Amino acid sequence: MPDVHSGYGFCIGNVAAFDMENPDAVVSPGGVGFDINCGVRLLRTNLTEEDVSGDVREELCQTLFDFIPVGVGQKGVIPIKNSKELDDVLAMGMDWALREGYAWPQDREHCEENGRMMMADPSRVSKRAKKRGLSQLGTLGAGNHYCEVQVVEEIYDTVAAQRMGLSKGTVCVMIHSGSRGLGHQVATDALIEMDRAMERDPIPLNDRQLACARISSPEGQSYLKSMAASANYAWANRSCLTYLTRRAFSKVFSKSPQELDMHLIYDVSHNVAKVERHEMEDSVVKTLLVHRKGSTRAFPPHHPLIPLEYQFTGQPVLIGGTMGTCSYVLVGTDTGMKETFGSTCHGAGRALSRNASRRKLNYQEVLQQLNEKKIAIRVASPKLITEEAPESYKDVVDVVDTCEAAGISRKVVKLRPIAVVKG
Repeated sequence: MPDVHSGYGFCIGNVAAFDMENPDAVVSPGGVGFDINCGVRLLRTNLTEEDVSGDVREELCQTLFDFIPVGVGQKGVIPIKNSKELDDVLAMGMDWALREGYAWPQDREHCEENGRMMMADPSRVSKRAKKRGLSQLGTLGAGNHYCEVQVVEEIYDTVAAQRMGLSKGTVCVMIHSGSRGLGHQVATDALIEMDRAMERDPIPLNDRQLACARISSPEGQSYLKSMAASANYAWANRSCLTYLTRRAFSKVFSKSPQELDMHLIYDVSHNVAKVERHEMEDSVVKTLLVHRKGSTRAFPPHHPLIPLEYQFTGQPVLIGGTMGTCSYVLVGTDTGMKETFGSTCHGAGRALSRNASRRKLNYQEVLQQLNEKKIAIRVASPKLITEEAPESYKDVVDVVDTCEAAGISRKVVKLRPIAVVKG
């Protein structure tokens, strides 16, 4: 993908598919990533930019910062009483959030896999991973994770935009987060198991970061089940963040989330491996394990796995920009289904390392640039200002335009940020 950049194992921005019927096919944690099911969701509102201007914008940004726990190791405000309840989160994903009142019934319909991977097995998640996840549900995290208030600036496909409830000037909220420390620990644990598996089943590799196991092996199956549990945790986490976001908006505007029409447009995953059916060049349909690391599923119109509302437009694809730059909503295409296993880009993609960003950029200058654009911002750590500055990333416009030129996704709307909360 055009947003590709270096990462552990696979580059970030890669897609790889393995034939489930091939006994030598493998699964690789490095092809999924450490932040399992890091993903993005987009909420719409019935507010306009005029409703969120001046002091109201600053108040909203501060209220979101107050409601949403952000930063490295930050503990959540969503109560998980014990390991049994955490197992429910790992097994049920968004269904747990719905049961506990943190999600709306319509939310799960607008999420990949309906927010729950059924192969999840909480017993395959280590005690250490569970300990890390016990206190982090409903937290944003740090790095490139964010909660961003945006405005629809341009519309490229009126019909698709209308199906999503978007019009020019509509205020939206984009939330980017994942499975937090739990997912990271699951990936770390799996890599240790994969090393043992490769000693037993000789698998030639040119890089140890590509550690893998045959899909059918005990290690392969264990990873898939723990990865699915981590993915469910991430969906529950983003559901809780949505709950907190809706509460923050309700407080600022003195209306219920329902009155503000704060419906979920869609939720996409970036770092995950899924079992999918794809038609190959010889017209034979095969069951594949599709790894997407720093790439987004982008299914075309009429695909049975996308919601009824989007059957004629294609699956919504959410592309986050960088702090202070635009984001996009795209849709999947038939070409993408054939060429990239129904996948497209996931964001801008880093151009500078975090260390290089801190060395080269001045955080006060970056803040000044955001202020000139009238973008309210709240961050837990000042160093993130330079690490997440637009200069640290590729131009998201070029990334999105490249994917559209290749025919693997199509632009629907462009979103401009007006308030940013980061860890």
